Amino acid sequence: MGALPMPTVLIIPTGIGCQQGGFAGDGLPVARLLAAASGCLVTHPNVLNAASLYWPDARIHYTEGWALDRFCRGQTALRPCHRHCLGLLLDGGLEPELLERHRQAAAAARFSLGLSIGPEVVTPEPLGVRLEQGGSGISWGGLNRVDLLLAAGRELRRRGATAVAVVTRFPDESPMSSLLQNYRHGHGVDAMAGAEAVISHLLVRELGLPCAHAPAVRPLPLLSDVDPRAAAEELGYTFLPSVLAGLSRAPRLVPAAEAQGGDLLAQQVGALVAPHGALGGPAVLAASEGRIPVLAVHNPSQLEVTAAALGLEGVINVANYQEAAGVVLSLREGLDPDALQRPLGQTARK
Repeated sequence: MGALPMPTVLIIPTGIGCQQGGFAGDGLPVARLLAAASGCLVTHPNVLNAASLYWPDARIHYTEGWALDRFCRGQTALRPCHRHCLGLLLDGGLEPELLERHRQAAAAARFSLGLSIGPEVVTPEPLGVRLEQGGSGISWGGLNRVDLLLAAGRELRRRGATAVAVVTRFPDESPMSSLLQNYRHGHGVDAMAGAEAVISHLLVRELGLPCAHAPAVRPLPLLSDVDPRAAAEELGYTFLPSVLAGLSRAPRLVPAAEAQGGDLLAQQVGALVAPHGALGGPAVLAASEGRIPVLAVHNPSQLEVTAAALGLEGVINVANYQEAAGVVLSLREGLDPDALQRPLGQTARK
């Protein structure tokens, strides 16, 4: 009989320009590999969303980033769910054509994929997305009308939604426009990702429901030399399909004190995988404090928050995600990764 699944957390932070996982779903092959190695993977929408593309895998638990941090800190349990009533939260700033395109995407998800699409709320005024860039080079942002966002989310929950897909109108022209062009050519950071994370964090914290975000922009002009990692965002009028597919089986968020048999808890996690320069987040620090093996993958980004900079001990440095999958598999099989190192005594732990 094979080894039991070993729950593993994969984090590739949003908006920091990771060379792998920092584009339009190019972290999805990594998630598939680690899901196969571990038998149970918890990761966030940024890793799995590829605009019109997605990949269903019952071993992968689609968990918004704020909720994933709470899970790793032992505050939230994840309850597997095979069917949600998906609420649509649509920005009042969407032009009629863009609004209709997103409604068509939801209809396609319902009648082509069989997803349960539930209530819809359009905010009475534009939400007013702002795009910004931090001093470290990462993307950031916010909303002018957080009150309208949260009120719409509460209304969807009242009307029976058990997960929320939110679409907000992103500005076509902003000081971040040059970042978008660089991103399409495979350089720099995703200008929209930081604001997307803020929006989904706000909703999950307010509603306690799985949520994920799709930005709405005008169709981009054809670019013949677009970077392949960004190509998924060139395929259509909306990024909503992958969000709906991912949310349709996202685990329910349950207070850890109310966990039941079959729920995933932080103490069951056997490993956490993150980029080597992005180890300062709450999930990584909680794993380190809980003596869960942290695998730091060489995956350059705008950040250099390394194990050495933080004084973290016991971190396993690996050269790529294939090597990380091998370490995860060895841990799942009960093998000491150090026993596989040659020459003896030469390990990558820091």
